[in-house]
Amino acid sequence: MDDSTAALALAIGVRVKQERQSRHWTLDRLAEAAGVSRRMVVNVEQGAANPSVGTLLRISDALGVGLPALVEPPQPKPVKVTRRGDGAALWSSESGGRGVLVAGTELPDVVELWDWTMVPGDRHASDAHTPGTRELMQVQHGTITVDVAGQPVTLDAGDAVAFPGDVAHSYANRGSQPARFSLAVFEPGVGPGSRSEAAGA
Repeated sequence: MDDSTAALALAIGVRVKQERQSRHWTLDRLAEAAGVSRRMVVNVEQGAANPSVGTLLRISDALGVGLPALVEPPQPKPVKVTRRGDGAALWSSESGGRGVLVAGTELPDVVELWDWTMVPGDRHASDAHTPGTRELMQVQHGTITVDVAGQPVTLDAGDAVAFPGDVAHSYANRGSQPARFSLAVFEPGVGPGSRSEAAGA
């Protein structure tokens, strides 16, 4: 992990541990609720792991806090500003692609705003999110293929698509040039008892 990734992993670990302890949950209880191994929870809390987006979603779902709450520092002000380069890079490819969570709202209806860069050959697959999740994306540069439940759609710069996020889906750069897109994810009813039974992504 580079320095920024390591710092983010440590910050996420501190937040996960705080949320777990505030509920008086054991490591085993969080692991069971999130559907991940106890070792993964330990690694995340110690900042020793660079967990996948899917793992972070499962943990945030189990805690009922929403993904943005795990990666954003607490800010008491109603206006939250994320400066250029300050987002949480939660996905990366070996060839240099990045998925950065740049902003998010609080409970109960969580909206995440992502900035994605994919180089040729990059692909990110996501399991179905919790029921009712919707996604919106717009391509700024290049070409991206979105596959929603086996239905592929190719988008060029300027094109946009809306689709259900509660089915399996993926994003891929099948072109010959780097591509960049914005992604908004709407997850309704996040919180204790509303999502913990649902499968994460």
